[in-house]
Amino acid sequence: MHILLIHQAFTSPKEAGGTRHFELGKRLLKAGHRFSIIASDLSYLSGKSAVEGQDFITLQECEGISVVRAYTYPALHRNFMWRVASFLSFMFTSVLAARSAGAADIVMGTSPPMFQALSAWLVSAIRRRPFLLEIRDLWPDFAIDMGVLRNPILIELSRWLERFLYDRATHLLVNSPAYRDYLIQKGIPKNKISLVPNGVETEMFDPIARGYPFREKWHLQNRFVVTYAGALGMANDIETLLRAANLLGELKKIHFLLVGDGMERPNLERMVRERGLKNVTFTGALPKSEMPEVLAASDACVAILKDISMFRTTYPNKVFDYMAAGRPTILAIDGVIREVVEAAEGGIFVPPGDELSLAKAIKALYFDQERSQGMGRAARNYVTKHFHRRDQAQRFVKLIEDIGNHAGCADS
Repeated sequence: MHILLIHQAFTSPKEAGGTRHFELGKRLLKAGHRFSIIASDLSYLSGKSAVEGQDFITLQECEGISVVRAYTYPALHRNFMWRVASFLSFMFTSVLAARSAGAADIVMGTSPPMFQALSAWLVSAIRRRPFLLEIRDLWPDFAIDMGVLRNPILIELSRWLERFLYDRATHLLVNSPAYRDYLIQKGIPKNKISLVPNGVETEMFDPIARGYPFREKWHLQNRFVVTYAGALGMANDIETLLRAANLLGELKKIHFLLVGDGMERPNLERMVRERGLKNVTFTGALPKSEMPEVLAASDACVAILKDISMFRTTYPNKVFDYMAAGRPTILAIDGVIREVVEAAEGGIFVPPGDELSLAKAIKALYFDQERSQGMGRAARNYVTKHFHRRDQAQRFVKLIEDIGNHAGCADS
């Protein structure tokens, strides 16, 4: 079968960002299927071009996966309304770009943003093919809870679009158990929902490695390195992390490494300058292929989001990477991911938005590094057993084949 995914923020290991769909796609290839992706020509993290030249549509090959890059209006890192304009531009160009991907047996959409999921539904409807909708975040609830979506009319339209897509999806795929519960509460039948959680290719990471070349490059020798790896956006609450760094400024051996990019980066760098923080380094966005060395050079890792109720439903990718690298997670996120970290005994939970508790947890791991390393080992053992991408990919491939066989795609 040929599976077509429309995903504006798709990234390969050569780019910065999560590689869930690349890894799942590689498993589809091994099972004898084809996998194509329509993606933006802009990096979602940096907002910069991800292709050479100015072509409206650019064709790429990524280890057997066909990637069609479609023009996207370059406004991702402006305000919320400009981001929506960028999303809408991709919504239209991705439908046009679908012609370049060829005939498909299953069309897969992913949300957020919800607009690209609408593109996938339209392509599936035109081609009369099954529509698999993946829910990676609960949009528009996240935007409403964060206060970026306030207009009652826009909220109502967003709710309508959400329900429209849920009803028209052949099947729904979620990456967090809390999302499944949310959909069931919305009245979606249980048998229409499958869970393939976020996870990790544990073989990518060597828990024994110490990342000495990376430490030397960034002048981190003999430091206790506390790493945050991910987006620097409105949701990530990096300001609380920087306030914790300020509280720990007298402990010269503790150093904070911020690996990533996003629309809040200029504000965060200004905050570091204004407070005179000498214990914080911004590396910018780094390719996923470099993350094993980054985490090897880390002593502890931070996962943090704003204190919003909807964020209790999420399984952040970065936490599984931290665990696979054998590093303890300092978790400033409540909810289902807290259950994972605590079941693994792989880190310390602190209340979101509480820089005092965050600083205290970092300080505790710094002064008891044997305990810290023990948490890292426990984390890796747990994630290898319960969240290995290999096992999840097998479930994903089976789901694809079940959808295709039920629709008669295998004989088309």
